[in-house]
Amino acid sequence: MDFQTLLLHRYSVREYLPKPIEEEKIQQLLDAARYAPTAANRQPFRLIFVDTVDKKRELLNIYDRDWFVDAPIVICACGLPEQGWVRGDGKSYLDVDIAIVMDHVSLAAADIGLGTCWVASFNTSALRDLLRIPPVAEPIILMSLGYPADQKGDKERKPLSEIISYNHW
Repeated sequence: MDFQTLLLHRYSVREYLPKPIEEEKIQQLLDAARYAPTAANRQPFRLIFVDTVDKKRELLNIYDRDWFVDAPIVICACGLPEQGWVRGDGKSYLDVDIAIVMDHVSLAAADIGLGTCWVASFNTSALRDLLRIPPVAEPIILMSLGYPADQKGDKERKPLSEIISYNHW
């Protein structure tokens, strides 16, 4: 599909089919992550692809939503603060880099018929324990991944006049 159609097609999926994801599709998503731009091309991230089949109970301790564990895969995006680029005024671009990477994964998934949902509110301590995330890494985003069983609903968007300015605020 063309890019404009893809942007309109993608949505946050909260109901998944009990269908495994083909390895070639996983590889496409891995490449989407690897080729995503990051500040100074530092790639300060690690993605952990979690098969939910044997981890549903543990994952519910991290984010307590049934639809989340019904997805066949959950991706944990971790930032590596020591590897990230920092602007001259001290602003770290780690969160920006992770958002770009995961947006590439999300759009690539939609392009090949998969659905995703970003999750930012989760039990960080339980996640660290379950996935053995070292102290040098910061879990930033979880994303469910699978074949959608639901339909895209209507989401209202702000008019451009409320979110865009030209030449000044």
